[in-house]
Amino acid sequence: MDAKEALKVYFGYDSFKPGQGEIIEAILAGKDVLAIMPTGAGKSVCYQVPAMLLPGITIVISPLISLMQDQVKALNEAGIHAGYINSSLTDAQISKVYAKAVEGAYKILYVAPERLESHDFIDFTERIEISMVTVDEAHCISQWGQDFRPSYLKIVDFIDRFRQRPVVSAFTATATEEVKTDISCVLKLKEPKVVVTGFDRENLYFDVEATRKKGDYVLKYIKEHPDDSGIIYCATRRNVDALYEMLSDAGVSVARYHAGMNNEERKESQDDFIYDRSSVIVATNAFGMGIDKSNVRFVIHYNMPQSMENYYQEAGRAGRDGEPSQCILLFSPQDIMINKFLLEHKDFTDIPDEDIETIKQRDARRLQVIEGYCRTSGCLRNYILAYFGEKREAPCDSCGNCHREFTEIDMTEEAKQVINCVYEAKGRYGLSIITGTLLGADRARLKEVGATDYKTYGALKNRSEAELRLLISQLIMDGYLYQTADRYSVIRMGDIDRLKGPDTHIMIRESKNKDAEGQTARQRSRRSTDKLTKAGYELFEVLRRLRLTIAREEGMPPYIIFSDKTLIDMSAKAPTTKASMLNVSGVGAVKYNKYGERFIEAISLFLDERPNSVTSIVDIKSY
Repeated sequence: MDAKEALKVYFGYDSFKPGQGEIIEAILAGKDVLAIMPTGAGKSVCYQVPAMLLPGITIVISPLISLMQDQVKALNEAGIHAGYINSSLTDAQISKVYAKAVEGAYKILYVAPERLESHDFIDFTERIEISMVTVDEAHCISQWGQDFRPSYLKIVDFIDRFRQRPVVSAFTATATEEVKTDISCVLKLKEPKVVVTGFDRENLYFDVEATRKKGDYVLKYIKEHPDDSGIIYCATRRNVDALYEMLSDAGVSVARYHAGMNNEERKESQDDFIYDRSSVIVATNAFGMGIDKSNVRFVIHYNMPQSMENYYQEAGRAGRDGEPSQCILLFSPQDIMINKFLLEHKDFTDIPDEDIETIKQRDARRLQVIEGYCRTSGCLRNYILAYFGEKREAPCDSCGNCHREFTEIDMTEEAKQVINCVYEAKGRYGLSIITGTLLGADRARLKEVGATDYKTYGALKNRSEAELRLLISQLIMDGYLYQTADRYSVIRMGDIDRLKGPDTHIMIRESKNKDAEGQTARQRSRRSTDKLTKAGYELFEVLRRLRLTIAREEGMPPYIIFSDKTLIDMSAKAPTTKASMLNVSGVGAVKYNKYGERFIEAISLFLDERPNSVTSIVDIKSY
């Protein structure tokens, strides 16, 4: 069996997604690999397919229990024997996993990084043939990444113990150039094949809503999308609980998840969401890593996250099946203060003292970047991609800002007053002092630092604070000013020579209004269901009900049986034979043997009751 055959038999797909083929080819040739692929691009297939073809076993190092359990369920369901070892198992259960692995029962074994130092685990690895070590969420090994985990540093010692070094593969969804280099160096990858497939998720629609009535916005959105599954992220437990209560009282089928709940409560909430018993979950960022639920149609951030890496990873949990989905960030200036407070109380246990200040500076810089995203009037998608090193000139025409109407205001004179104020402040103060001075605010702090005596005090009192913040943000992006990355960042002079030219103008774009749903984007970025007729939709609902019945019988999340995308393709093709069912995307030989006949029976019955039904009309130009 070759890689393409394995893909079809176990996963039901005829061809690889971009990047998958070359990654798998490199691994099978014995080369180390570093792959940076966005959520939904199929990272797991890149190590699961070669694991089936290589001799021995593949060890997958993964940071979260939920991720392991989901992956192992899905693999066993697809006919790939896999297991996991983590703290959710008893010593007796772990011993049983070791015994089965030594007997050759598993091709893939997931372990937590903390397990790598265990004497029992080290003894076990000396009794088996390990063909590959895969590091999932590899950005966790970089101190400059947004989610550094000291336990990941143990991976290097673990690999160094092998007399015959296995292939090492590392995967992550979000990594700047600096973090990418760090992963390769720290893991000691040997002449790795580096694959970056691009960071763009074309099916995701990004939007930022500046609002103080966030609860009202969320409730309205959910009522307008009653059949959609979604995640709402909050910065604090308190916000999670308050929003959960509000939505519950409004009759929304909602779950919640945060670290203040006990393990049993969190497990119940997570299962309610994964098994479609609750359509919405409100959570802190403790939720979601490794959750492979494919039909999440929206992710709303109730508060601004602490970094672009965090935002893109969390927002990327929407639309993993490739269907159009929405990522909405609700922004208010208070979010900045909340995040500064959380960063000031960050846990630096196990971090060397000499690195703490550097990490604090980088955290502050990341916060500036995500604040810039919330305030920009430019294309939101391009802002994200530029941060990850992917430059694009043309607007995407598929985000909130691309569908807003803006008016351009010449604020050149106001810009000069801002620069004069920064000059008077001698680079000692941050945004709050600068804006307060220009507005002529009556604040004790301004009097304390002597800003009330500046020539620029009150020079822009006819402008709003929001306008000044927008202007200063523009001046920073244009390089006229710069903001330090210190814990208490200050604004300093940049290159102002260009502003002295008579033809130079500072134009600020102010939002007028917006097409509330971004119709243009959704008309162009069509859902797979768009090819279904009325009968096709009815068949899709029949198959969804059958999937839910089987899921309850098997104790499986519905999306592990078949994804929505597979059911849509099944509804469109309406297969009534084994050959035609195996032609459905996502139906492999193993799943056909388990479920194929039941779905064929349901489809045949549907067609018998509706003779001459047409379930799909495909526009060749659109698909």
